[in-house]
Amino acid sequence: MPLQYYSEFKDALEKYQVSDRALRAITDLRLVLLVAPTSAGKNTVIRHQLQTGRYYFVVSDTTRQPRINDGVKEKNGREYWFRTEEEMLDDIRQGELLEAEIIHEQQVSGISIRELEKAKNQRKIAITDVDIHGMHNIMKIKPDATAVMLVPPNFDEWQRRLAARGRMTPEERARRFKTALKIFEDGLEQDYYHFVISENVEQSGAILDAIVAGKPNPHQGRGRSAIQQLQSALQDQLSPDRSIL
Repeated sequence: MPLQYYSEFKDALEKYQVSDRALRAITDLRLVLLVAPTSAGKNTVIRHQLQTGRYYFVVSDTTRQPRINDGVKEKNGREYWFRTEEEMLDDIRQGELLEAEIIHEQQVSGISIRELEKAKNQRKIAITDVDIHGMHNIMKIKPDATAVMLVPPNFDEWQRRLAARGRMTPEERARRFKTALKIFEDGLEQDYYHFVISENVEQSGAILDAIVAGKPNPHQGRGRSAIQQLQSALQDQLSPDRSIL
């Protein structure tokens, strides 16, 4: 269903500014942002970090309706905070979101300052996943956030993980490959990314903890090399003379 207030959202987001109150609220907040292609282990790493008790998962706001996933209906405050368009538009106009985006002209989703305040009040590290556009927007507002890109160890392992998610049409596979290429390109272009190779969750969690603590990242150099190898394999798969099975 199209957004009822699409033009109002578009106008508000084009001139969006975070309020001074919101900026004060996120001062000294430790925030970790994860970017990764599908099946790189992003959700697994987040769940692992939450189990330590040191992290707080930031639940995004959205104007879409709850869905049913694997027979279970999404719950308010678990998968998302489900908001009306009027509520979301008012928060945007008041500058009460860290970032927000219109998605497919059908919904608006974003990260509310209220969620970040919860993490700060609990003295926990806020953690969430974002796409590269969200990452760009947040890093402009909060440049001290920790930007992490999870990188599959190699192309074959990544394909094994993708296959485990279920059969995909060639069109869906190509779409995921193209999105991954954009993510990897951004990883090499931006200088704020910390690379973590997702070989196993315990190791990834330990390296993430080290990065947050300001310690050296043993995966940084390897991560860049792994991205370049993945890019080469993806470009080969997407070449016009090769069909994606």
